[in-house]
Amino acid sequence: MIKIAIQSKGRLNDKSMELLSAAGISVSGASRSLTAMANGFPLEVLYLRDDDIPQAVAMGVAHLGIVGQNEVAESAQDVREVMPLGFGGCHISLAVPKNTGYYGLQWFNGKRVATSYPGILTKFFTANGIKARIQKIAGSVEVAPAVGMADAIFDIVSTGGTLVQNGLVEVEKVFKSEAVLISTKVLSEENEELLKKLLLRFRSIKESRGFKYVLMNIPSVALEAAVSLMPGMKGPTLIPLAREGWHALQVVIHENELWDKIEKMKEIGAEDILVLDLENIIR
Repeated sequence: MIKIAIQSKGRLNDKSMELLSAAGISVSGASRSLTAMANGFPLEVLYLRDDDIPQAVAMGVAHLGIVGQNEVAESAQDVREVMPLGFGGCHISLAVPKNTGYYGLQWFNGKRVATSYPGILTKFFTANGIKARIQKIAGSVEVAPAVGMADAIFDIVSTGGTLVQNGLVEVEKVFKSEAVLISTKVLSEENEELLKKLLLRFRSIKESRGFKYVLMNIPSVALEAAVSLMPGMKGPTLIPLAREGWHALQVVIHENELWDKIEKMKEIGAEDILVLDLENIIR
C-alpha cells in the first residue's frame, strides 16, 4: 500500500482526482475526510492543505504527494520531484500599484513587499542585490498596498484579473509553477514498484493530451502522398478495404496539426474521416 497526499480542496484537488480517475483509480469517500481508500490500485489518499503536503512527504507520513512546485520551493523540504503533471500552471510575480512609475528591480530597494512566499522572494532579491522589507501575509495579499500594509506584493498570478481589480500591475515574473508528483527520498522496494506502475499510468495520460486518433479512407493511388502527410508516431496503419482501389488509414496526430492535415488529405482524395479523442498513449 502506498500513500499519496493531495490538496483537500481547490483547483489542484479537482485536477488530482481527475488524474487518478483517468488512471483507472477511483477514490471512495469525500475530501472532507482525512483519508480515503482507492479502488483499482493499492493506494490510500490523504487530504491535506497544499502547504502541508511537502512536509508530510518529507516526514514519510505520505509516500507521494501532488502539489504545486511553488509550495515545494517555498517549503524547502527534502523531497524528490518525480514528474511534472501538466496542470495547475501559474507563476509568482511582483506587482505594484499602477501609476507607481516603476523603473526596474532597483525600485524595490527599501520598499515593503507583502507575500505568502517569503522564501522564494528572499532568494530572488538576494540573487539580484535587492534590499527590501519582506512581510509575510497568509491571505489577501493583493489588498496589502491599498490598506497601507505594503508598497508592493509578490503573489500567484493565473489570469491577472485579481491584480486589475485591486489596481495593481505585474512588473516581474519570478517563479513559474505547475503541479508535480513528489515522493520521499527513500521508498521501500515494494513502494518503488508501485510508484513505477503509477508513473506508467500518469505518463500515458499526460502524453495523450492534445492528440487525436484519426481514421479515414483514401484512394490506393494516393498512399505515398498520404504517408508523407501523416507520418504519425512510427507511421500510419494502412489496411486494404474490401472495395478495390481503397485503403483505410489510421494515425495519431497532435490537435494543433489536425485541420491543416485534414484539408491536405481531402485534396488527395481522403473520404469518411473520423476524429476521435485519445485517452492514453502507452510507450
